[in-house]
Amino acid sequence: MLALVESKSSAPKGKKMSPTARRLARRLALQALYQWQMARASLATVEAEFREDNDMKTVDQEYFCELLHRIPAQLSQLDDLITPHLDRTLKELTPIELTILRMGAYELARRKDVPYKVVINEGVNLTKAFGATDGHKYVNGILDKLARELRSNEI
Repeated sequence: MLALVESKSSAPKGKKMSPTARRLARRLALQALYQWQMARASLATVEAEFREDNDMKTVDQEYFCELLHRIPAQLSQLDDLITPHLDRTLKELTPIELTILRMGAYELARRKDVPYKVVINEGVNLTKAFGATDGHKYVNGILDKLARELRSNEI
């Protein structure tokens, strides 16, 4: 877990993507990770389907790939970061909430170039769009606690 938190940002040097392209990458990554989780298809298959079915020209494709491949590779570490802040078990979370919390935990821990407020805001907005009615309040609370733990110097 320590290595996950202390790793340097993997942001491309000198390359800044638009907030809209990043937002679209997160949205598609959420959908792709949800599909991977529910269908148990390979990541390569899910990625190929998403590239074929979506107009990727306006999406930060590198960020989409990073989220799609690195989050599943680090599930246990991400779950270890999230679990202490939950009032229920991981299995009791909806698949959407769990995926959004994993995405948020990944960005807070690994993408120091993304401000913590952006991570929380994006998680809340994705939950409003895809989650249960009041799921965004729960996601907001968990990501806020996680941000205080992982980004105390930024807060």
